[in-house]
Amino acid sequence: MRKIMTDNESGKEPGKIYKAKPTRGAKQEPATTRPPEAQVREGQRIAKLLARAGVASRREIERMIGEERIALNGVTVDHPSLLLKNLTGITVDGKPVAEPSPAKLFRFHKPNGYLTAERDFSGKKTIYDVLPEMERIMPIGRLDMNTEGLLLMTTDGGFKREMELPKTGIERTYRARTFGDITQNQLEELYRGITIEGMHYGPITANLERRTGRNQWIEMTLTEGKNREVRRVLEHFGLEVSRLIRTRYGPFVLGDLQKGEIEVVRQHDLVQFRKTLK
Repeated sequence: MRKIMTDNESGKEPGKIYKAKPTRGAKQEPATTRPPEAQVREGQRIAKLLARAGVASRREIERMIGEERIALNGVTVDHPSLLLKNLTGITVDGKPVAEPSPAKLFRFHKPNGYLTAERDFSGKKTIYDVLPEMERIMPIGRLDMNTEGLLLMTTDGGFKREMELPKTGIERTYRARTFGDITQNQLEELYRGITIEGMHYGPITANLERRTGRNQWIEMTLTEGKNREVRRVLEHFGLEVSRLIRTRYGPFVLGDLQKGEIEVVRQHDLVQFRKTLK
C-alpha cells in the first residue's frame, strides 16, 4: 500500500488537498483546493483518536504506524500527526476500527510483584498476566511493582490522561506497614510538605495506626503521586516499608476486592465523578 504523506514531506503546496493515486481501474477524481477560510487545521491526530477508541496507547499506535499496520481507505498512514474528524475508513491490520464507546472505569486489585505496564521486554510479569480476557483497558497512573491495592483502569485514553494531570489534585490514600521508630508529631510535619534530596513533596496527611513494638501501620493521603513518593518519605524518617497498599483513589475505594479481581464502576458514578473534574 502507498503512504499518506504530509505537505511538508511531499513538497506540495500547503492547504491544497491531493488525493491518493487510485489503484488500476478505479475512477479518478480531480483534486480540489480549499477556500482560504478553510485552510485551518481540522480534526484530531489519528494517534489520539485511535487511543481513545481503545486500540492501543499513543506510543504503541505510533509504532504501529511505523510498521505500516494502519491505513485510511486502503492507503497506508505514515505519520501519527494525520488529522481526522472521525475513524471512518481507518483499518488496523486490515480490520475496520469502530468509533469509541462511552468511557468505562474499573476498580482492579493489583497484586504485589507485577509491573503496571502492557509488556516488559525483560520478562517480568505485568498486570495483564493477571487480568482476565476482556476489552482493552489502560491503567490510570501506576503502582510500583512491589505496591499492591487499588488501580483504576479505563477504556478511554482521553479520560486516562485527564486523570493523570497534576492539576486535578485527586487524593490517593495508602496504608504502609513499617518497622522503626516514628511519632504522630513527626508525621504531622508532612502536612507542610517536605523536600528530600532536592525533590519537593506537597502536603501529606499521615496518621499512625496500630502499633506492635516497633512495627506499625501508617495511613497516608496525598494528591501528587510522584514516583515512589510514599516509600521515599517514610524511608526519610528511617522506616523500613515491608508492605504498601493503595486503598483509595478519589471517591473510589479498594473495598473487599480480592487480589487480581476487577470490577466495573457504575456508569452513573463515573458520570458524577467526571463532573467534579471540570
